[in-house]
Amino acid sequence: MKKLILFFLILFTFTTNHLQAQKIVALDSNGHISLRGLSVVNDKVIWASGSDGSIAISTNGGKSFTWKTVKGFEKTDFRDIEAFDKKTAVIMGVGSPAYILRTDDAGNTWKKVYENNDTSMFLDAMEFWNDMSGIVIGDPIEGKFFIGRTFDGGKTWQTIPQKNEPVAVDGEACFAASGTNIRKLTRDEAVFVSGGIQSNFFKRNQKFRLPILQGSSTTGANSIAIHKNIMIVVGGDFTKPAGTTGNCAISEDGGITWKSPTTPPFGYRSCVEYIGGNKWITCGINGVDISDDNGSNWRNISNHSFNTVIKSKKGKDIFLVGSRGRIARLEQ
Repeated sequence: MKKLILFFLILFTFTTNHLQAQKIVALDSNGHISLRGLSVVNDKVIWASGSDGSIAISTNGGKSFTWKTVKGFEKTDFRDIEAFDKKTAVIMGVGSPAYILRTDDAGNTWKKVYENNDTSMFLDAMEFWNDMSGIVIGDPIEGKFFIGRTFDGGKTWQTIPQKNEPVAVDGEACFAASGTNIRKLTRDEAVFVSGGIQSNFFKRNQKFRLPILQGSSTTGANSIAIHKNIMIVVGGDFTKPAGTTGNCAISEDGGITWKSPTTPPFGYRSCVEYIGGNKWITCGINGVDISDDNGSNWRNISNHSFNTVIKSKKGKDIFLVGSRGRIARLEQ
């Protein structure tokens, strides 16, 4: 019996220490810049984008970053970025006008590959299935969400036929909070979430109401992450950073039904990411939380503000970006 008790004490101590070992490690910062775009190619190559035409690039796993300003776009807010390697990336400027730019020389020069001067245009997020095929989503224009597609790595973009654009209710839109309100589902399909007066999950030609705080222009879903049939959505009200009401929803059947967690994240959250096993991470204005049970219960690991958290596409490392140009890594 004593040996059995000792075994469980050792197991409990190991588990507790392992959980407490997860922490956020600061890597770099850059004054007044707000970073929301983040793309992690592998454990070495990291790209970030944000306000004032700013880009940050690391090719050594975050040990150092090179900061650049996109010439001619010094006032553009690049809220999303998709990188393919250490030299090639696509960035999205929200609008208006709305821009998409592409670089092939590590951000030294950029080519404008899309421009839209519609005063109603506001781009929210991009997602790529692979190095060639991608999608961009924008706020509704005349009652329909804007959708653009690329099939050549972002060199050219085409809008989908208007009849195929998802329909929005009056006051429904998307949040350009972290570039993660649209995600790939299968090899040729993407899903997205909305906020505002209504907060919905869109899949093909269907939409499902989310159990997320909604009803005003500052409420709703901000981000979705997917692993197999499990989907987790986070959001809330960004004017109430500590609010935990309706800030997370979970689906275990591919988005058909949704439920709220037992222990929600510890405030409004702008991004959520699957990081392996049953583990997920989410971040927002007032901190970072982790779940070890597919979103049912969350525990806070940091009270530092971050906008976006992304796992390496071809690796295991997890990075975060936020206001004041903060860049950090999750240490596990």
